[in-house]
Amino acid sequence: MQSRRSFIKKTVLGASAIGLSPFLKSCNAPDAKLTILHTNDVHSQIDPFPESHSRWPGQGGFARRAQLINSIRQEHENVLLLDCGDIFQGTPYFNVYKGKLEIDLMNKMGYDAATLGNHEFDNGIEALAENVKKARFPFVCSNYDFSESVMNGLTIPFKIIEKGPLKIGVIGLGIELAGLVNPKSYKEAVYQEPIEEANKSAQKLKQEENCDIVIAMSHLGYKYKYEKVSDVIVAQNTRNIDVILGGHTHTFMDEPDRIVNLDGDEVIVSQAGWGGLRLGRLDLTLSSNHKKSVALVNSIYHV
Repeated sequence: MQSRRSFIKKTVLGASAIGLSPFLKSCNAPDAKLTILHTNDVHSQIDPFPESHSRWPGQGGFARRAQLINSIRQEHENVLLLDCGDIFQGTPYFNVYKGKLEIDLMNKMGYDAATLGNHEFDNGIEALAENVKKARFPFVCSNYDFSESVMNGLTIPFKIIEKGPLKIGVIGLGIELAGLVNPKSYKEAVYQEPIEEANKSAQKLKQEENCDIVIAMSHLGYKYKYEKVSDVIVAQNTRNIDVILGGHTHTFMDEPDRIVNLDGDEVIVSQAGWGGLRLGRLDLTLSSNHKKSVALVNSIYHV
């Protein structure tokens, strides 16, 4: 689908060298590049916002995002596409199609993985299970225990994805559902403390599976004014996680945050707003001397 007129504003910010270990396994290996694309809190915004919208007239939409993703894949060899939750709820498309349309379109876009947001449960856990079954990409949930529910076996605690020479570990961190979701909608699903589960999964991926990079897809929220677990707190209290891509707080970030973890290493934390208005992008260069550089490109759609 072609828009009448569109352009993409790209802001490239924050190139810096950050130590990580381990990265490429051979000391003679050439530098490898990875482009991470990420969305969050799209909230069933299939079409662009209406032209009458006071803040984002005509912006966003799945068709434009698909065009942008395809163009980036044509330009770069190793591209990873992730979603950090709240795919559902927010427009009549969800009320009518109950999430099927969103999953179908994400299948067509070729998402590599996604995690669950609280709004994925809005039609109940049984409806969520049916939608997850339709996905041609994995839902990664490291801190939800679904073993006694209809979601048993439909999510995985981590995923290893290979892109060119890179072995990438992906985990997923979900927010506590109690207080956000009607208990009848999540039933037997059990929330587990995300920092503990993140450390377990990240250690396995980095130390046992020898992943070059570990990415956490989070729906915990970027940060809060009060003591509540968030992406920033997870970054500060974990090891082996290199990048946290967030959701839930609808935070537009013009550049990634850099948080020091328990080992004194920097963790990149980013989030791409909401409503499909931005496609988050991190361009990483990983080298055999345990260094990486990162540039953020936030792509904003205009009509």
